[in-house]
Amino acid sequence: MNTALLGVFIPTFFFVSITPGMCMTLALSLGMSIGYKRTLWMMIGELIGVGAVAIASVIGIAAVMLKYPWIFIAFKIIGASYLLYLGIQLWRSRGKLAISDGVEQVSTGSDWDLVVQGFVTAIANPKGWAFMISLLPPFIDQSQPLTPQLTLLVGIILVSEFVCMTLYATGGKGLKRALGHAKNVRLMNRVAGTLMVGVAIWLFMS
Repeated sequence: MNTALLGVFIPTFFFVSITPGMCMTLALSLGMSIGYKRTLWMMIGELIGVGAVAIASVIGIAAVMLKYPWIFIAFKIIGASYLLYLGIQLWRSRGKLAISDGVEQVSTGSDWDLVVQGFVTAIANPKGWAFMISLLPPFIDQSQPLTPQLTLLVGIILVSEFVCMTLYATGGKGLKRALGHAKNVRLMNRVAGTLMVGVAIWLFMS
């Protein structure tokens, strides 16, 4: 791949990744409510979703989504509804993501729920699709084999996303430590819940 193009792509995508968005807000919210280690499961799902969107944008599956928008709308409604439900539960200090008595609650849900949550959020993010469709193709050199180029670009994207989500999630964990005393538990749950509801509304409105 052209090294000049690569030198432009890396900082460009990192800047886009670090900008607050649905996935980063979700990482902050979960880091605050369940801690960084458990948030990693959501991050795995998000990375799988982002990788799928990136590959689809290059090989043309995105055209199918644009031709049949109801598929995309269905993903958005399902994902936003699930995040809204979790956000309301958090705001009421209930559910498997809520903090109890200043200590991280033992989750009764599976790690798979978090993986699905991250995956659906990434897939249902219209701005993610728009960005991938507009940004990735210009960085593909048509005179060279597609597979190694796509592998390299997707690898850079996933590393960038992981680093940025880690920054947000650890920031949320830091807030939990600072405010995680018993008297602040309800406030913590409400802040995390409000962030998650905000992501859900973002999905509904986008």
